[in-house]
Amino acid sequence: MVTVVDTVSEARRVRHPEKAHRPDNEVARKPDWIRVKAPTSKGYLETRNIVRSNQLVTVCEEAGCPNIGGCWQQKHASFMIMGEICTRACAFCNVSTGRPTALDPNEPENVARAVRQMGLRHVVVTSVDRDDLADGGAQHFVDTIAAIREASPETTVEILTPDFLRKDGALETVVAARPDVFNHNLETVPSNYLTVRPGARYFHSIRLLQQVKELDPDMFTKSGIMVGLGEERNEVLQLMDDLRVADVDFLTMGQYLQPTKKHHPVKAFITPEEFKSYETIAYAKGFLMVSASPLTRSSHHAGDDFAKLRAARAARTGA
Repeated sequence: MVTVVDTVSEARRVRHPEKAHRPDNEVARKPDWIRVKAPTSKGYLETRNIVRSNQLVTVCEEAGCPNIGGCWQQKHASFMIMGEICTRACAFCNVSTGRPTALDPNEPENVARAVRQMGLRHVVVTSVDRDDLADGGAQHFVDTIAAIREASPETTVEILTPDFLRKDGALETVVAARPDVFNHNLETVPSNYLTVRPGARYFHSIRLLQQVKELDPDMFTKSGIMVGLGEERNEVLQLMDDLRVADVDFLTMGQYLQPTKKHHPVKAFITPEEFKSYETIAYAKGFLMVSASPLTRSSHHAGDDFAKLRAARAARTGA
């Protein structure tokens, strides 16, 4: 996930113009098991300086991730490439919506430099949706992967991509760059898509993940969802089955947290015990790796999880 430079003053640009006239939804008080400390450590400040000096954007900041303090203290950051303005307007997301700026041709090298400066063994690169681009930003992903491998050959690369909806050939272009992990999040169950993720199509995302395996059976695939958006338990279990039909290796599940009063409300806070139950069921359904907890996010502990993922495949296949 790469950080993007904001060239427009925050005072002049409304972050979520499409939500400005929506009625307010009360932001529910978080339970004790979701409380996190404000980021103030030396490591956090050093990571922030590296991000700023390379003119990057991180999903850690743009999406308001609750784990930013702990991750940045350890110099783990997820970069968000192709700018900080998304062409979609998902009801759960805190990333800015609007008309994106032109791609920065220096961004791949800037990301690679930051990866080297942080000494990352595993890096996650994501992006905003870029429906305005003919390839959805596929080539920019490829260029970023190549730059990271040139600058830091030992670093493994995980990408978290948009859905490349109606972008013929984009998926094939990215898979050919051979990232170590291909992640694409479903975000929620299909019954929520019209209200929570209106610009996306659930079964298109399932098919995209399935195609990755068809193009490269050895590539690890990963997907994540949020719970607490009003989904039913049986819908979550069906989603797990859909992902297994697509041969997805790794499932992440975390609690949805409402960014502002204009965003989709939290319908329920799922307890740690309920997350543990989901995790047990997911493993029984055949996932190689499952991370399910209130504060789980797609890129949280991604490096350690990648090592466990490889070990799990080796144990299952005997290779």
